[in-house]
Amino acid sequence: MNKTILITGAAGFIGFWLSKRLIADGWNVVGLDNINDYYDVKLKYARLQELGIDREKIKNKKIVENKNFTFIKLNMEDTDNIAKLFDNYDFDVVCNLGAQAGVRYSIENPMAYVNSNIIGFTNILEQCRLYQVNHLVYASSSSVYGLNTKMPFSTHDSVNHPVSFYAATKKSNELMAHVYSMLYNLPATGLRFFTVYGPWGRPDMSPMLFADAIMHDKPIKVFNHGNMKRDFTYIKDIIEGVVRVIGKPPEKSETWQSDHPDPATSCAPYKIYNIGNSSPVQLMDYIETMENALGKKAIKEFLPMQPGDVLNTFSDVSDLENEFRYRPDTTIEDGLYEFANWYKKYYKL
Repeated sequence: MNKTILITGAAGFIGFWLSKRLIADGWNVVGLDNINDYYDVKLKYARLQELGIDREKIKNKKIVENKNFTFIKLNMEDTDNIAKLFDNYDFDVVCNLGAQAGVRYSIENPMAYVNSNIIGFTNILEQCRLYQVNHLVYASSSSVYGLNTKMPFSTHDSVNHPVSFYAATKKSNELMAHVYSMLYNLPATGLRFFTVYGPWGRPDMSPMLFADAIMHDKPIKVFNHGNMKRDFTYIKDIIEGVVRVIGKPPEKSETWQSDHPDPATSCAPYKIYNIGNSSPVQLMDYIETMENALGKKAIKEFLPMQPGDVLNTFSDVSDLENEFRYRPDTTIEDGLYEFANWYKKYYKL
């Protein structure tokens, strides 16, 4: 293939799986990550080890190579070194998955989100502009739907009422990308991911939190007394969607109308897609499925709704299906079974 892609957040959950897939597909992959301590760095280093990058080598130097994968330890907000990175490599595609994650943490530490999600993303946009990258793909989030209650969530509806600072930064990324698409003709595609889970997942998300509590006889926190639904999407389904989108840069919409503006498209080369399973699961059903996958019952602590949370998520993926002939379809039973097997093996339980 001989194409080169930059994947930011390569030591993260989605970035790791995308790197693994594209390496297997024959891409030259440059992975960037700052390996921050928002969650256990051992897991991040273990993911990189799976990609052939030794932890000790990362300690000794900032750039480590393994066949068609190059890992670079770097902060996205480091403007000078991000510029040098783009000067050193000829990127055909950039996939920006690097970000400060977490809804609740954004309420406690908003500046971490400004630095990574706003300043860092601006650096990526600027370099994509300067080096005329063929396609910028970037992670948004289902969190941008905020107070919306019309189901399923559609990219063609406005998302002007976020309920967390994290969601606000992701909405900002979409707006920033549109400006660069409009002013500089930069093809940019935003992907709103819906509750991603699976092997090698993040420790701050419910699958890992619940599994850890269940296996160590600790109570799991059941928010809003279990009256919530989530559109859980298996990681390999997410990756398949991302890979398909990467191969098709957006074009200017000939039908876009300024008097009835469609938020998902534009007269610029800009597009937004949902990637979700389109099958919301009741929280209590999800917990029961997790119990079955682990072979152990949970101790439940019922709590009120948390600030920044939304009651339900439900993705409309009709655009993804129509334009890429793809629709995520892994059931929560199959997905949690795979996760539970990995979890027990990784933590030697």
